[in-house]
Amino acid sequence: MRLWTLHPRHLDAKGLVALWREGLLARAVLCGQTKGYTRHPQLERFRAHATPVAAVDAYLAVVCAEADARGYRFDRGKLGIAPGDLRLPASDGQLAYEWRHLLAKLAQRDPSRHAASLAITRPDAHPLFDIAPGPIAPWERP
Repeated sequence: MRLWTLHPRHLDAKGLVALWREGLLARAVLCGQTKGYTRHPQLERFRAHATPVAAVDAYLAVVCAEADARGYRFDRGKLGIAPGDLRLPASDGQLAYEWRHLLAKLAQRDPSRHAASLAITRPDAHPLFDIAPGPIAPWERP
């Protein structure tokens, strides 16, 4: 499971679809609808929020918006309504780590997107996250 701190616009088609599926799995875990993945470290930052399910819904709403922009059809009916003012903290170290991780994936899966992405010196974060200086998140498994 990878719930990117990066803005979903940076993902290739396979990455965006995988993010949607994994985000829905995260939502099911947070709603208590599955027995698997309940201790997955990627969920820690959502669990730390006062309303974890609303936070993951807000996260997935942005993923849906990116899918819409690309002409994909993700089912928004799978999400609840999340207030627009939800925010989660994240660090610039985490963002940089994920950017390197994504570039390595793109080099294998989508060389043309990889080449275009090399020109990006500062990738955008998912708008749910407030980025502050800091290291890779403690739940990350580098």
